[in-house]
Amino acid sequence: MPDVTLKEGPLTGTRIAVLIESDFYEPEIFYYRHRFAEEGAQVDFLTRLWGQDSITFTGHEYRAPFTADQSLEGIGDEALREYAALIVPSGMVADRLRYTEDVNRPAPAAELLRRAFAEPDLVKGVICHGMWLASAIPQVVRGRKVVCHNNLVGDVRNMGAEYVDQDVVVDGDLLTARTGEHHHLFARALVDLLVQRKER
Repeated sequence: MPDVTLKEGPLTGTRIAVLIESDFYEPEIFYYRHRFAEEGAQVDFLTRLWGQDSITFTGHEYRAPFTADQSLEGIGDEALREYAALIVPSGMVADRLRYTEDVNRPAPAAELLRRAFAEPDLVKGVICHGMWLASAIPQVVRGRKVVCHNNLVGDVRNMGAEYVDQDVVVDGDLLTARTGEHHHLFARALVDLLVQRKER
């Protein structure tokens, strides 16, 4: 897939990380790729590369290909702080990324998310089934206001989060949205949130 040309905008100089794996929701992922670039932000798609230089994943709806070549593993705290936001998208991405070889340790993606929650200046965006990734680290959403797919309401309540019946919910540095079909509302809210933070 060709590179997206960044435009000058209110988010110029901002970096956004989006986690990616197979069975992603194509309309959402392709929208993020272009929408954030329109505001001047650089978007990095991070995954677990399993020792490979790149992996081509296929989407959930149309089996569309998406090649990722940036690893989520080995990102130190300083590199993590270079991002203004970390997005856990919808589809089966979170379920695939929560696989761990050692059942007594969180998966690398869950550990990255845990560390992101320790950074209040980094916005955590979780949409639809993305909340699955936090299931191994429930303390990060305990007491937080969130929305998720209807199928996960019991999960988030068991994790100690406060379910809010809205399409998009902002709770400080945590932004959540109901389903992948709400990705445009989620993206708009994220852009607004990042612009507000940048103007401070």
